Amino acid sequence: MTPTSDKRNSGNPATQAQINLTVKQQREAQKQAKLAEYQRQLAKRKRSKLVWWIVGITAAIVIIGLIVASIVFAPKPPAQYTEGGDGTEITGVETFTNETLHVEGTVDYAQTPPAGGPHANAWLNCGIYSEPQTNENAVHSLEHGAVWVTYDAAALSDDDLATLKSFLPSSYVILSPYEGLPTPIVLSAWNAQLQIEDADDERIAQFFEEYWRNQNAPEPGALCSAGIDGPGKQS
Repeated sequence: MTPTSDKRNSGNPATQAQINLTVKQQREAQKQAKLAEYQRQLAKRKRSKLVWWIVGITAAIVIIGLIVASIVFAPKPPAQYTEGGDGTEITGVETFTNETLHVEGTVDYAQTPPAGGPHANAWLNCGIYSEPQTNENAVHSLEHGAVWVTYDAAALSDDDLATLKSFLPSSYVILSPYEGLPTPIVLSAWNAQLQIEDADDERIAQFFEEYWRNQNAPEPGALCSAGIDGPGKQS
């Protein structure tokens, strides 16, 4: 028996040559088809890798953007001061001698806003207020070592108010608008007061450093919470 062959045989040399050429062409075509398929698969893998690279880079950019945004737009932490005071003199600070006495009704105070004197039995809870507060309750908070930051709402822009808030500590401070101030901003502690024209005045921080929770207040360390909330309390 004659062995099987993938070539067809012909007794005619010319015909045989044509058969051989046809087989060669078929093999070349198959080779080219396999090469083309390999190139298509290779291109597909490259495109897939490129897509994943783009997705990965985009995700990384988004994550970095979120981190940066969280840092940039995160609320600024409250200012930090050393409680007690050391007797440092601050330009423009006026000091007074006011008695401490609990009374009923309204009081005619010597300073505007008051920086001590007779006051109500209930103290005003420290915090930020959007409306004016009752003098007699706020003065009681001063007696406990708080600083009362009052401002003329018509004289300060939103940016000015934001700047002023950046000086505030996290406790023992009252911020509220006040009508009839002698300057756009007035800082009051017990028996001490500072009139300010600009919200970025460096003396604001100096005043807090000296008079915030000052030991010269009649009742230093007494609560500035668990009292009463005035109108417009925000925090």
